[in-house]
Amino acid sequence: MRLIKLTVIVVIGLSSRYNQVVKVNSLHGWQVSTAEALDIQLRLASQVSRSNEVTSPRFIAGLDISVNRAQGTATGAAVVLNYPELRLVETKVVNGKLDFPYVPGLLSFREAPLTLVACEQLSVTPDLILVDGQGIAHPRRLGLASHLGLFLDTPTIGCAKSRLCGSHQTPGEKPGSYAELVDGGETIGAALRTKLGTKPVYISIGHRVDLEAAIYWVLECCRGYRLPEPTRLAHLAAGGNLKPERDTVPAADYQGRLFD
Repeated sequence: MRLIKLTVIVVIGLSSRYNQVVKVNSLHGWQVSTAEALDIQLRLASQVSRSNEVTSPRFIAGLDISVNRAQGTATGAAVVLNYPELRLVETKVVNGKLDFPYVPGLLSFREAPLTLVACEQLSVTPDLILVDGQGIAHPRRLGLASHLGLFLDTPTIGCAKSRLCGSHQTPGEKPGSYAELVDGGETIGAALRTKLGTKPVYISIGHRVDLEAAIYWVLECCRGYRLPEPTRLAHLAAGGNLKPERDTVPAADYQGRLFD
């Protein structure tokens, strides 16, 4: 990403006042072709853990991004809430340019880099991350939530507002009702009713959780809205409708060590 490459040069000498808490793995570069991106998805999908490792999270994060397709720019947001109170404790918002084209099924290559920059700025380490996007409910079983989970090596859950692939029966109207999302004979997620009278959300394993746990934690994070609080607040933050606890600064003021 051109803007992030510049970031590396701009922030030399700032490490003394920069306390990096959230670590980001370097699994691959982001300057790739569409064909290379497809190969990366297939390779990384086998590394996704579908076993639950979430027990008693103290902090739960939400990630979302708002894209301006006309300008090719975006705003990525990471918010952290404490649990069980679900009180907002930290907000980070970054702005940047998107270099990867919009290709259905390759959304993570377009949106993950900026989202990871926002995560790197957090001073609180989340125990669980809810992502506005798909996890394994993806044609190649590596949606945005799974991709981010591998880079962050943190339990993640995909909580999407729409379905990318698969089919399901209509879930019951009562909140907490769900129907399995099935693709090619494999259960890849669930259509979960979180609020009476609203459309279901699509829950799937991101990384280091199982589907039962994913459904449980999404419901635990709902507070009367269709979306769970972490992704709901991240959505507001990315859209400029949630005031950060600290002044928002552009990505150019950040240390962008994860980009090559």
